[in-house]
This record gives sequence, structure tokens and C-alpha cells, in this order.
Amino acid sequence: VKTLHPKILGGILMDQERDYEEAKSLGIEKIDLVVVNLYPFEEKWREGLNEEELLEYIDIGGITLIRSCAKNFKNCVLVVDKEDYPFVLKRLKEGGLTYEERKRLALKGFSLSAYYDALISFALSPPELFKRFALPFELLKELRYGENPHQRGFLLLNPLENFGVARGKVLQGKEMSFNNYLDSDSALRLCYEFDKPTCVIVKHTNPCGVASANNLKEAYLLALETDPESAYGGIVAFNERVDEEVAREIVKRFYEVIVAPDFSQEALEVFSKRKNLRLLRVEGLSQFYDLKKVSGGYLLQREDDLLYEELKVVSEREPDEGTIKDLIFALKVVKWVKDNAVVFARDERTLAIGSGNTSRVDAIRCAINRAKRFNINLEGSVMASSAFLPFKDNVEVLKDYGIKAIIQPGGSKRDGEVIRACNEYNIALVFTSTRHFKH
Repeated sequence: VKTLHPKILGGILMDQERDYEEAKSLGIEKIDLVVVNLYPFEEKWREGLNEEELLEYIDIGGITLIRSCAKNFKNCVLVVDKEDYPFVLKRLKEGGLTYEERKRLALKGFSLSAYYDALISFALSPPELFKRFALPFELLKELRYGENPHQRGFLLLNPLENFGVARGKVLQGKEMSFNNYLDSDSALRLCYEFDKPTCVIVKHTNPCGVASANNLKEAYLLALETDPESAYGGIVAFNERVDEEVAREIVKRFYEVIVAPDFSQEALEVFSKRKNLRLLRVEGLSQFYDLKKVSGGYLLQREDDLLYEELKVVSEREPDEGTIKDLIFALKVVKWVKDNAVVFARDERTLAIGSGNTSRVDAIRCAINRAKRFNINLEGSVMASSAFLPFKDNVEVLKDYGIKAIIQPGGSKRDGEVIRACNEYNIALVFTSTRHFKH
């Protein structure tokens, strides 16, 4: 027994006025200052120690010291952050800390204790959710503001996720904003759906152009063709290292952020001429829980990591191998588009995207109108829908544009009439049994 010894805890919890005589008779001396550094459980977990080894790095005495001192902060000063050392030393030399200063340090201790326990709970059993639990977050920095200038914004790290946009490194440009992080994350998540060299262009978390090709330059130019108007001021993400050739194409237009796993030195030199352009290097993604705020609480869900359960052809027309390839490409994209969402694609590139509409048929109309505006021919393309087509009017809108196949979850009461409409217009229809709502 060391830190849990009664004389130590008694000295920490001692109230000078109330407990002095009893403490004196027991040989307990008052402790005025407690400085704690916990066992490095997080660091050891990152090193990949097994469960038995990790258990040795769960601090017991340190947590007890923190909670004891924090509870009695009016009589004992707690320090758990080395960044507070200079401040505390200075105040001690000046005569001591105020009540509010002591309280703030105590609250910091309680927060660290909660973080430490939450980290242990999820590191030992990530999928487990009990009736009462805490999620560990580390405040990385305060941002300039939130979604709007009148809102405060912060960037938090989840210690249980090793990769992702929050851990990305800004190589140049202005400070990343709240919205920059949101858009960059949306772009990168979609980009990593693909193995081939891929470019994703995002505006306000919605993709406005996606393409896979033999190289990044070709992928970028094809993605840009989908909607060059919306791409202005957007976020561009790549799933491979960006070279000089790609960089020279990108700087011809205005973008907020370029996200990639890496950038060549030559590319960095090209980008350096655009001083405000943010370059964000993100080495990969990791998955945890998706957390959304609602009034009075939160909504928590596992991330959408399933593309489809099965591919079931329900129409008379059978899609060939190339059509199936295009359908899967479109499905990967529509998964990341705000609902109601549809995506038209051909040859591993998007042709038109309908997003955020209040009806699915309107999403289809918007996508078609956008294709017309940019003189994009939809003949021979496929369409993916994030949820089932509720009525046959969705198919009837498509009949004059040469759409050869549709992929959707199925499951509507009117699936039969949708299937009959597809047969009437010689459109292949594939069900996935997997919905991809995104709000």
C-alpha cells in the first residue's frame, strides 16, 4: 500500500478547521498540493499491448489521488496537467491560489478521471455499450468559429481512432475551419470507397463530382465535368499521392481544401503559389460510432460500413458485367449523398447527382436538369437510389433519357409497379436490400 495509505488520503482530504485535532492524534499531516501523472494506458494501448499487459497500466492510486484532492480543492491544490506547472508555481510564490483557480484545477482533474475511465472501457471492449457510459474526447484546439461566425467551434480527438481528418496534418494555407473539416471528412470517406485512383469533389458535404480512372489527373478532370459550377470553392479529395501534374490542374481553379494521403515535393511547390489554399494530409480512416446532437441528448449509431447485402436482379432485362460495375460505382457514391439522393453514372464516373430533395422524384428531376445544363448525355448510364423508389413515376421520368439500369434497396409496397415500369421501358432493375439514408 503506497498512495492509498490512510495517512496520505487523510492528509489530502483533511479540513484544517474541522479535522485538525483528530488528524494530529492519528499522526496525519495536512497535504497542500497533489501532482499526479497517470500510468500511460493510452500510449500502451496504441503500442498494441494485449489485454493482460494493458491491465498492468490501469492506474488505481493516481485516480484515487485525483478524486480525493479534487473533492477537497478548497484545502488542497490539484495539478494533473504539466502545462499548469508554471502557473501554479508562480501563484504559490505569490502567496497561493484563489478559490476559483483551485476549483478550475479540480474540475480539470475530474475531467481527466472521466476521460481515463472511458478510454479504458472502450479500449478493452469497443463494441460494448452499457446503460451508463462515457465517451473519451481530447480537445485538440478551438477553431475560429463553428458553422457560422457567431458560434464557437472546437476540434476534438477520439483517442480510439488512429486515423482520420481530425488527425490530419495541414501542410499549408489558412487555418482549417469547422466547415472545412466537415467537408473534408465527407470527401475523404467517399474517396476511400474506391481502390482505383479516384477524385471526389464536395460542396457543403455533398459530392458534386466523383470519378475513378487510370491516374489521378484523369480522375480529377472527369469528376470536375459532372458539375464544374458547384465545384467552385469546394473540397477536392484523392485516395493516392498527389503529383505535380495533378497540382497544376487543380490550381487553375479556386478550391478551399485539397485532401490526400500525401503530396509530392513538386506538387507542394506548385500549391505554394496559392498561399491560402489548404493542403490536408490524411493517412487513412478509422471507424467508431457516429454521434449526432439532438435537444436533450444524442443519437449514437455504428457507422455505415455495409454497401449491400445482395445484388438481386428483379427485372426482365439482365445487366451485363459492365453495367453491374457501373451500378456498384453509383451505389458507393449515393451512399454519401444527402437524402433524398440519386446518382447517375457511367464508366466509373458520375454524370449527375440529385441531393437533399424532399422527394425522390424531385431528386431525379434535379439531377437530369443539371446534366442538361452541362450538356451531359445520360444515354447508357445507370442510376443509384439511396432508398427505394416509392412510385413508378420515378421510372417514368427516366424513360426518355436512355437509362439502362437502376440499383435501389427495394422494399416498397409498390415494388411490383416499379418492376413492371422498368420492364416496360427495358431498364434493368437490381435490388440490394440495403438502404443508405444520410441526413
